[in-house]
Amino acid sequence: MNLARRMLLSTYFHATIPWRLAMDRVRRFRSNEPVQILFYHRVADNHPNPWTIGHRAFEEQINWLARRFDVVSLTEAQRRIIHGKNRRPTAVITFDDGYADNMHFALPLLIRRNLPFTYFVTTGNVYSGEPFPHDVKRGEPLAPNTEGDIRELAMQGVEIGAHTRTHADLARLEGQQLIDEIAGSKKDLESMTGREVQYFAFPYGQPRNLSPEGFRVALEAGFSGVCSAYGGYNFPGGDPFHLERFHADPDFLRFRHWLSVDGVKQIRTPSFDPELPESDRSIYCAPAEVETH
Repeated sequence: MNLARRMLLSTYFHATIPWRLAMDRVRRFRSNEPVQILFYHRVADNHPNPWTIGHRAFEEQINWLARRFDVVSLTEAQRRIIHGKNRRPTAVITFDDGYADNMHFALPLLIRRNLPFTYFVTTGNVYSGEPFPHDVKRGEPLAPNTEGDIRELAMQGVEIGAHTRTHADLARLEGQQLIDEIAGSKKDLESMTGREVQYFAFPYGQPRNLSPEGFRVALEAGFSGVCSAYGGYNFPGGDPFHLERFHADPDFLRFRHWLSVDGVKQIRTPSFDPELPESDRSIYCAPAEVETH
């Protein structure tokens, strides 16, 4: 973020703090606190890029989250959405792609602090050891996780999620190609870890990268939930199958701005309707029994 934009955001954020606090009190009174799902990619101090956050900044964000939010699993997040009432600020931590660097600092930190998270993995790169195409284009061929990494995480109780086989833009695929990428990545990870894989995240995750057919394939493959990545608040009583996520921005000001519910952002954030019947959306979702005090 350039200096001018940061100054504008800082002015707007601090000017709206009283309004945000007032609306937060209203939401708590009405038991309408949203579930806010964050996604990271890579945590490292070298090769900075838009999807890498440094060690110190990551730990600062985690400390801030742990003080102010219930940090819960995706399963618990779904329960709170289905229940239709939630009085507690709620956050979920997720990672996309599967970078080897995450094994050195970020993941041990979360495991040590008993903070749940879901780790979405692109299986083709794990099998081949080849860097992700978007990193190659930037001239930064960063290493993906190994099969041993993923098995180790699963053995430590980390929720492993699927993120396709090739990091494909699924909106451009159909038929058997979609099935191979979505259901195939689930099968890969279940074979790799010996555990059921319940969640899927669309690569890129913007509305233009999603498709109703992709959601249907994920549902039919047996996933309990599907994550997008275009921002959005998951309010109680909303869709428990399509889980909207925010990018955990390395800039702490923007990070705080996104996590304090902003009415303007709520209006301006794009949305995507997976066009699934209501009865289908909750087939695989967790039951609604949840503590809401």
